[in-house]
Amino acid sequence: MRPTREETRARLFEAAAGVFAEHGIGGATIEQIASAAGFTRGAFYSNYATKDELLLAMYEDHCERSTAAALALLDAHPDAVDFVEALRAEEHREGDPLHNNPILQIELILHVARKPELRPALAARLRTMRTVIGEISVSSLRAAGLDAPIAVQEVGALLLAIEDGFLLHRLIDPDSTPADAYLDAIAQLQALVLGAR
Repeated sequence: MRPTREETRARLFEAAAGVFAEHGIGGATIEQIASAAGFTRGAFYSNYATKDELLLAMYEDHCERSTAAALALLDAHPDAVDFVEALRAEEHREGDPLHNNPILQIELILHVARKPELRPALAARLRTMRTVIGEISVSSLRAAGLDAPIAVQEVGALLLAIEDGFLLHRLIDPDSTPADAYLDAIAQLQALVLGAR
């Protein structure tokens, strides 16, 4: 039985993540990705015109899954402190190879940064993620009793930048940057903000 479009996409994402991890985005070929997924080159091209199109689709999928996961956690844990602890408990995310591969996240950002024609698509998604993360932060801080004005976009940009920074630091110096260093930093920021009420 032929795989559905969603199954094909999931297999290509997982295969691409593995090939990118082994060869880097620049060194990976469409043939390697298709082969690792158990498909022909033609099957790849029936889904994506280029490797870059696949990359952007992977990033789009990652952002959608991250948003859905964060909103579900916020629903269950509206308080700011509880929300961060719930994030801490979340580990592997099924079906999201970017979430589970920090080096690939950083490499994708650098790959896109070097290609001006790809930047608008990633920039649009980045702006959306800033808004979502900012709104989640504001909502959880409001639930914890903070009523001061908060700029949603600025908070979202700050938190995303901190997360990207910790991803990079963990890749360079994992001994001094534990896996939950980002969440530790967020918990400290929360304590400062909530303590200053």
